[in-house]
Order: sequence, then structure tokens, then C-alpha cells
Amino acid sequence: MTRSARRTRRTLQVAGAGAAALLALSACSSSDSDSDAAGSDPSASASPKLSGTVTVFAAASLQGSFETLGKQFEKEHPGTKVTFSFGGSDTLAANITGGAPADVFAAASPKTMAIVTDKGDAAGAPATFVRNQLEIATLPGNPDKVTSLKDLTAPGLKVVLCDKTVPCGAAAQKALDASKLKLTPVSYEQDVKAALNKVVLKEADAAVVYKTDVQAAGDKVEGVEFPESATAINDYPITLLKNAPNAAAAKAFIALVQSADGQKVLTSAGFLKP
Repeated sequence: MTRSARRTRRTLQVAGAGAAALLALSACSSSDSDSDAAGSDPSASASPKLSGTVTVFAAASLQGSFETLGKQFEKEHPGTKVTFSFGGSDTLAANITGGAPADVFAAASPKTMAIVTDKGDAAGAPATFVRNQLEIATLPGNPDKVTSLKDLTAPGLKVVLCDKTVPCGAAAQKALDASKLKLTPVSYEQDVKAALNKVVLKEADAAVVYKTDVQAAGDKVEGVEFPESATAINDYPITLLKNAPNAAAAKAFIALVQSADGQKVLTSAGFLKP
């Protein structure tokens, strides 16, 4: 073999080795790239299955709607259970800041939500998910002919209000102040359901409550709208709590409340969109 032929053979061997190395490197890089892509693709791994109990503290006026949404949530996430504690927002807020275990807080006003956020017990910024407006609830057939907020000041008429520390009571007082009316109720109730129940049981002639509560009561009461209610519409905020025992499921429940399906349930109950 000539020197020239040996040189040519050696060149081809080197070139062949280089090509093989490049192929191996390319295959490795392709494998790494595919692996990285699979790791960054959210659809490559299934979302963790939700389980356990979600504890929701919510304003009394949300009871019907939230119970419906709770059942829907349990159906969509087998293995979960939603439990509720309904009541006056100020009382619920005090329970949360006092250490009561809960995952979600839905209040009937930003002021009562602030009791929780000011103590650092919320996991993030609360979001308004619905609004609510006041209405007068009278006995069926409205025998006292109540047609306005001013009519509630008539002598001898037994009227019930929510306590001023409760959102429905604060809103009623705001409407009365806007109308420059003074009203002395026969009782102040700790939440809107209790105020409405006084009329349902015929222990009072009228109560200032939310439209949603009048609607939920059906023919047990009669609703009377009044223009001053437009000056006292309450925003309802919701938040995940800082020490939520079941944060993952709690976030999913809040997402349901804010979803189109959740909003449909709430607006059908008489709530206003945020």
C-alpha cells in the first residue's frame, strides 16, 4: 500500500469516528430534550386527586347556594366532603381569628373580611365573588301595606333588623341614614336568617334583609323593594385561610364558586354579579 493510500485510509477512519460521535451526541441531546419537554408539560402528569374534608365558614345568606355548590363539588371530586358553618360574618371572623380550624371564609362584607385579613389569617387577597341588595320582608300578603322604608317607622309596627355589627344590619343602617330615617326595631338579630325567621314565625311584621333571603323564603314572606337599598349594596369576598387544613381542596372549592357554574347557582338565588 502506498503512503498516499495509507493517508487516505486514515482520513476516512477519523471522519467515520467523528460522524459516529456526532450521531451519538445528537441522539443523547434528543433524548434529554424529550425528557425535559415531558417534565415541563402539565398534561404529562395527572393532577393530584382531591380528598378529605373542606371546612367553609360562610355568611348566613349564602347557605342555600353554598349547600348546592358543596354537593356539586363532592360529586365532581369523589372522596371529598364539604362542611359548612353559617352565621353572622362578624362572629365567624372572630372564630377564625380565635383559632377555629377552617379552610375557606366567605363574608358578607369587606369590613368583616378585614377582621381576618388584618390578623394575617388569610392566605392571600380576598376576591369579591357576588354582591347582595336589601329588601323588606313582610308577612304574606303584606297586611300592613308596607311600600317604603319610611313605612317601617309607623307606630305599632313590629320591625326586626340585623345587629349593626352584622353586614345586613350595617347596610340597613346605611340605607336609613341615607333616607334620614330613625327606626327603633323590636329586636336586633345576629344574622340575616334569624331576622327573617322572626317574620316567618309571625313574631314581627317586617324585617330588613337581603333579596336572596326573601327569594329563598318563597311564599312564607312577601318582598318589598325600596330605592334606598341601592346605596347599601354589599360586596361578598372569599378567601383561602392561611392555616387551611386542606388547602388543595379549598382552592378547588373557591374556583368552583367563581366559575361560570358557580355564578349561575348564585345569581339564580338572587345574588348580583361582582
